[in-house]
Amino acid sequence: MPPKTWHSLPEYQALRAMMECGTTSEAANRLGLSQSAVSRSIASLEARTGRILFERDGRMLRPTNEAAQLNMRLDALFEALEKLDGPPELEQETLQIIAPPTYAHRYLVHHIASFLKANPHFFVGLEVASSDMVVRGILDERYDLGFLGVELPRDGVKLTPFRTSHAVCAMPQGHVLADQQVIHPEDLHGQALIALSPRHARRAELEKVLQACQSEPRVVAEVSTSFAAVDLAREGLGLSIVNPFPVVQYRAQDVVFRPFASQIRYSTYYVTPKRRATTAIARAFLQHLQLLTARDPFSEKV
Repeated sequence: MPPKTWHSLPEYQALRAMMECGTTSEAANRLGLSQSAVSRSIASLEARTGRILFERDGRMLRPTNEAAQLNMRLDALFEALEKLDGPPELEQETLQIIAPPTYAHRYLVHHIASFLKANPHFFVGLEVASSDMVVRGILDERYDLGFLGVELPRDGVKLTPFRTSHAVCAMPQGHVLADQQVIHPEDLHGQALIALSPRHARRAELEKVLQACQSEPRVVAEVSTSFAAVDLAREGLGLSIVNPFPVVQYRAQDVVFRPFASQIRYSTYYVTPKRRATTAIARAFLQHLQLLTARDPFSEKV
């Protein structure tokens, strides 16, 4: 059985210093040792390896080929030691998000940008999809985090309330109802209304409120998102009843928002897989949203 090889880091450090400095005095200064300590380390290394590593040439010590080859093999060792002494390398973490257009295009894009600027070692993927696809994507665990403006409970999916809000009426500047502090359902009678599409659950909820007071607005357009409804209102097409979050944060300067007197309430949920723990990067992003989401008069944190 061959004898067990042992290694001495001080000997390797002495060899490396001698190769770079050329003299025992300069090598000793670099290592913070005495010249005799450096000479002993070199002598010990030569004895242990059975090789002559330096030859004296007058007052100079010249490295042999054996010393050069050994020094080259030590490169990997000293590179590893430098990494241990340096700052830790940050592994790139990935967060996959899926959300409907109302949350994705402005609100999430804005906060993803600031999140990545603050954490350049992170990576975020954003998929824009319908609410049903959000739930399916989280259920299949293809995404770490989703956002919803409607409650769509499914086994294997966890819905956590994030924001709550009351319905508002959005209308262009100068609208006949703009001076009212609160808009009532009967105020919509005969008014041009930009409605959500019939497949949207909120459309039926609004129609029920209007029918209860026999209010009949004129539906002039149907859209699938609150942002589209508010943008058409801004263009002067009519008014719309929408969830103010997050659209009010991006349209408050050029659209009039007034509370709509009804029992219509909205909740924004973040969605995570129930079968596995929320990832650390997803938790960090949610905390980022909680801290940096701007306040508005129509919604609040849960």
